[in-house]
Amino acid sequence: MTTAWKIAADIPDPELPVVTIADLGILREVTEDDQGRVHVQITPTYSGCPAMETISEDLVEALTQAGYQRVDVEFVLSPAWTTDWMTAEAKAKLAAYGVAPPGPVSLALSVKCPQCGSLDTRESSRFGSTACKSLWVCRECREPFDHFKAI
Repeated sequence: MTTAWKIAADIPDPELPVVTIADLGILREVTEDDQGRVHVQITPTYSGCPAMETISEDLVEALTQAGYQRVDVEFVLSPAWTTDWMTAEAKAKLAAYGVAPPGPVSLALSVKCPQCGSLDTRESSRFGSTACKSLWVCRECREPFDHFKAI
């Protein structure tokens, strides 16, 4: 792992700051040369994700502050990102943060409440605080929570 990769991997997701872009699996590749140039490839969680511009700016700032002379960030759309690229650590961090992590890609009839652990939940809205999450409510503790959609 290169120094540039380690710096890039530590960039937090602006919408879910408890996970890094490496945790989410959106950091695809980081290459550096002996001239101080870095090329970073990232993939959005979904087409049009507004966080990508902030992530790009954060990458340029962090790598420039580390002494790299030129930083290029490329958005890679193929293959499309999938929740399978998320690390187990990312899913655990999301749950601890109060966001139900994605499960296997399927029709979710119930999602485990990150507050109390109950499976007696219902989807309140297909879209939550961001388009990649849906809003659920626990019938047991009555708390609303976001669920990171499986893609």
